[in-house]
Amino acid sequence: MNQTRIIDQTVAALRLVREKWGALLAAVEAPPTPADWPPRETTAFLDKVAVDGPLLVEDRAPYALRAHPAPLNLDAHDAVVAVETMLFDLADTCAAVAQEHTPLDELHRWNYRTQHGPGSRAQGAHWASVYVEGRVLGEQTNGPDPLFAPLPEWALHEAHRVARQCADRVLRTLRHDERGAAGRYPCPWCAAPLTLYSASGDVQRITCSGGPECSAPARLDLDGHRVWERSDMGPLLARFAAAMESGELVTEQACAVISS
Repeated sequence: MNQTRIIDQTVAALRLVREKWGALLAAVEAPPTPADWPPRETTAFLDKVAVDGPLLVEDRAPYALRAHPAPLNLDAHDAVVAVETMLFDLADTCAAVAQEHTPLDELHRWNYRTQHGPGSRAQGAHWASVYVEGRVLGEQTNGPDPLFAPLPEWALHEAHRVARQCADRVLRTLRHDERGAAGRYPCPWCAAPLTLYSASGDVQRITCSGGPECSAPARLDLDGHRVWERSDMGPLLARFAAAMESGELVTEQACAVISS
């Protein structure tokens, strides 16, 4: 795998974790219900969380420093602890090789945990993710007086490995990784196989294994597959509908995708 792809996948994984972090924290604090626990899908029970005002994630201490009264979602709790710890340790690793000459009073510096305090860990997993992303992208490494050194190749690979693990853990916990073959029909753009990802019986995501060579108007996911989230499946479903109308695609599976 070339370095550009490693960087792109690492950044995408880190951003996915930040995007889903609030939902994961909310899942921890969602009270269990006798009818269905643990919930099959985070979004199905977010409206049941009793809070006094909005959920202000940015004002909280790091998760590991907080206590949560029972009842709580233990799967989400364990995922938050694990992901936060992995991001903190990864930020420590990146800082060890990239900021030897960074001024101690530099705001963008990552400060280690000591016996006197948590250092930059006090700013939470979001800041750890942003810091690592900056090191992976090589930000502030150029110019006459750079603040950071570029990451060596081994550290870049370590960031890639850990970021992917974090993203996978978050998606698994939020139940966005339940997959099934999308029938025998191919992608309507490149004819590669499609995969459906569902939660609570509803299709949440569809991916095409055709990769960057697929001409579909959709972004690439962490594995280099074209991906349609539930909110942006319009172009894919329209393409299916046109193929069905022309007689190119007439299967029960296709009808199920359109109706879902």
